Amino acid sequence: MSVEDRIREIVSTNKVVLFMKGTRSAPQCGFSARTIEALDDYMDEYHTVDVIADPEIRSAIKTFTSWPTIPQLYVDGEFVGGCDIITEMNRSDELSKVLGVSKQDVSEPVIEITDAAVAALSEYWDGEGAPQVRFKVSPRFDNVMEFDEKQPGDFVIPLEAITLLVDRASARRADGVTIDFVSEPGRTGFRIENPQEPPRVKLVSAAELKSWLDEGKPIFLIDVRGEEERAIAKIDAAKPLVPEGNAILPSMDPDAVVVFQCHHGARSMAAAQHWLEHGLRNVYNLEGGIDAWSLNVDADIERY
Repeated sequence: MSVEDRIREIVSTNKVVLFMKGTRSAPQCGFSARTIEALDDYMDEYHTVDVIADPEIRSAIKTFTSWPTIPQLYVDGEFVGGCDIITEMNRSDELSKVLGVSKQDVSEPVIEITDAAVAALSEYWDGEGAPQVRFKVSPRFDNVMEFDEKQPGDFVIPLEAITLLVDRASARRADGVTIDFVSEPGRTGFRIENPQEPPRVKLVSAAELKSWLDEGKPIFLIDVRGEEERAIAKIDAAKPLVPEGNAILPSMDPDAVVVFQCHHGARSMAAAQHWLEHGLRNVYNLEGGIDAWSLNVDADIERY
């Protein structure tokens, strides 16, 4: 089947199809994220195609539609438009007519915020009265907190010392969130836990990793560097990705704690993301790599 026939089959067998960069739970560009946010106002289920994962479709869809950019939305087999058009249609309620459904009802989210987080926000506030804090959760489950004023459509959640503001789009993704503030070796700041968030690569500081190893926490530490670099500097507990890691990782318990490490953290982040997409769910990247380990944990390890 040609790629054009594949596209034709996709748009003809699904009422609503979005060709996008990334997935619905993890869009890989801001335009795709904005389009997802608009569609999520109306529908729980619709079909998406990740053009990053399918280069043939990524190239062909632009010719197929005679439209130069991605994302692209199809409804009932007809091309509707890209991000800017969908966003404007959502503002004017035209999107409701095209999709044939009204915006979904959204309930006020249940959000738990600890006393430590409230105290930290109050300390940062230098305005008058109690602070109003906007809490946003993007389609990629990135969290943003900022002082702001109420906007139309916001949910207003009054607490004892602050008021939380949550927009309609964030409300669906924010339900069940816990906001805390922590101060511990290697990390001070807000910690946000969201039970709805899909698995993602998490960062672990050198100090945190050291404490895990000292405590005997069951982790599998993978060094993605080659033998030449490992000969210069290495963490004794780390196993090389090639060949040992690649042999073990495919059959590991998906919930096992796996930490990836390289020189400064870039290569190990790519490896961590790869294995997250291949079934592992509890994946970490050593922030700053072996260089951070040398600076903050073991000065005897050579820097290079």
